[in-house]
Amino acid sequence: MPGKKPDRAVLVGVDESEASLAAVRWAAAEARRRGCRLQLFQAGTSDQHARERFARAHRWLSRAAQVAEEAAPGVVTVPVLRTGLAVDLLVERSRSVSLAVLGSHGLGGLRGAAIGSVALRVAAGAYCPVVIVRGRAAPGGAVVVGVAADERVGGFAFEAAANRRVPLVAVRAWRSDRPGRAAEEDRLLRECLAAWADKYPEVAVRVRAVRERSAGQALMAVEGAQLVVIGSRGRGPGSGGRLGSTGNRLLAHSACPVAVVRGAFR
Repeated sequence: MPGKKPDRAVLVGVDESEASLAAVRWAAAEARRRGCRLQLFQAGTSDQHARERFARAHRWLSRAAQVAEEAAPGVVTVPVLRTGLAVDLLVERSRSVSLAVLGSHGLGGLRGAAIGSVALRVAAGAYCPVVIVRGRAAPGGAVVVGVAADERVGGFAFEAAANRRVPLVAVRAWRSDRPGRAAEEDRLLRECLAAWADKYPEVAVRVRAVRERSAGQALMAVEGAQLVVIGSRGRGPGSGGRLGSTGNRLLAHSACPVAVVRGAFR
């Protein structure tokens, strides 16, 4: 319904893969931090084997609910099973939740691929922030944010750091050899963060304006992070995967979960 206020729920994609269970654990902890429900979402197919597939899907959703309860006791889970293509269903569902969470790979993924096609396409096309769970979130580690012009990225990162009671490391990469560029980039970085730093005074902020060819390399160089936050140039199914080289590199190679932020920050 146009104009309908999105649910605060966290949505996690579920299939019969270990990567999806890792996503369920991460999403359950996040839902408990936010004080909201966790939607366990699975896509099914409609064919001659539909009855058997749906029975297996219900069993797997039950297992996912158990995993969520073990990871975050007391979290409220809501199983959701729909028929159709996973990417299309997840992108459409992202209109009505505050966060979508996916494992880096699902069933049927290309062996050896750095990132699964469903995860990549949903990260590029969803209407809400998306977290791709990969690697290991360092306990007590900082939230790392690649600073861009879109303040929604900063807002998501500061809230994530505040909810976890950890520092925020803000990274800005630059390439120029011009004298004084380092000091200028440091100043610009602090200006980008000023409004959010005032809103979240409890968050300790460290800035890293570094001369680096790739923003992705600069972000991955921060050791011991539990979450990396980046922006996206695309939104919706017509975005065509406009994550950019930084987004694609991080989703494929980051040592910890990656949040891709677009859409209205809420």
